[in-house]
Amino acid sequence: MATSVDARSAKTQQATLVKETVPTPPSGGASAARRHDNRLAAFTSAILSNKKAAVGLLILAVFVVVAIIGPSIAPYNPSALGVGNPSEHPSHAHWLGTTLLGQDIWSQLLAGTRGSILIGLLAGLLTTLLAVIIGLTGGFLGGKVDDLLSLITNVFLTLPFVPVMIVIGSYAAAFNVKGIWVIIIMLTLTGWAYGARGKRAQVLALRNKDFVMASRVAGESTFRIVFVEILPNMISLVAATFLFSTVYAVLGEAGLEFIGLGDLNAVTWGTMLYYAQQNSALLTGAWWWFIPPGLCIGLFALSLTLVNYALDEITNPRLRIQKARKKGPIVPAASATPAEIQETERTPGVTIA
Repeated sequence: MATSVDARSAKTQQATLVKETVPTPPSGGASAARRHDNRLAAFTSAILSNKKAAVGLLILAVFVVVAIIGPSIAPYNPSALGVGNPSEHPSHAHWLGTTLLGQDIWSQLLAGTRGSILIGLLAGLLTTLLAVIIGLTGGFLGGKVDDLLSLITNVFLTLPFVPVMIVIGSYAAAFNVKGIWVIIIMLTLTGWAYGARGKRAQVLALRNKDFVMASRVAGESTFRIVFVEILPNMISLVAATFLFSTVYAVLGEAGLEFIGLGDLNAVTWGTMLYYAQQNSALLTGAWWWFIPPGLCIGLFALSLTLVNYALDEITNPRLRIQKARKKGPIVPAASATPAEIQETERTPGVTIA
C-alpha cells in the first residue's frame, strides 16, 4: 500500500514539474492576430518581389497620379478652341499637336485620364459588388433562390453585350439622359454575370467545409457565415474579378464613346478617339491625335492585367509550387497551409520537410 502511495505521489510531482516547464500557449486572439500579421507581411513581400506586379503597379501608379493632378497641370483648357493652328504637328508649344479645331491634345490627354479611370474604377467596383452579392447569395442559400439567380445569370450570359449596350445607349440618348453614370450602369448591367458564376461555384465548394459547418452548429447568423467565414477565403478571386471588370469597363467606355453613345461633352480617352475618327485623323495621317489615347488605354489595361496575373501566381498554391520547382526541390515552410502541403505531396519530385 505504501509503495502504491509513493508511486502516485511521484507521478503527481512529475506532472506538476512538466506543467510548470511547458510554456503557456498564447491566447487565441493574440495568436490569430500574429498569424494575420505574418500572412499580411508575407503577401506584401510577395507582391513587391513579383516582377509582373511591380511593373503593373508602377504603370498603374503613374496613371493614378495623372488622374489626380492632370487637369490642374494641363497647359490649356482641353475644350478651348483655337489655342493652336488646326492639325498642328507636335511641337514645343503643343507636345502632342492640336486637333482640327486647334485644341491642345496633350491637355485633353491629361484631363481625359481622370474621366476614363474614374469610369473604369466605379464600373469595376459596382460590377464586382453585384457579382459577389448574387454569387454568394445563390451559392450559399441554394434551393429556389439559387435556381432563380442562376436563371437570371444565364440570361445575362447569353445576351450579346455590344448590341445590348447600343440599345440602352440609344434609349438614353433619345430621352436626353447623358453623363458618366449612364455608361457605368450600362457596363455594370452587362458585366456582372461572369463574376457571379465564378463566385457561386466557389461558395458551393466552401459551404460544406468544416469551419462553415462549425459556424452553423454554433448558431452564427447567415450574414456572418457568408461575409465573415466564407468571403475572406475568396478575397483573391474577388480582387481578380475587380481587376478584370475595371479593364472591361475602360475598354467598354472607350468603345461606347467611339461609336458616339457616351457623353461627347466630357473629355475622356474614348471621346478623343471619337472626334479623331469623325475628323478623319487616320486618313489625314494625324497620328498624334489617335495614338496617344489608344496607347493609354492599352497601357492601363496592361497594368491591371499584370497585377491580376501576379495575384494569381501569389495566391494559387499550384502555380507557386510549379514556379518553385524550377528553382529546385520544394520544402513546405512552417507556415504553409494544409492545402499547400497537400498540393506539394501530390507534386512528383518534391522534398517534404
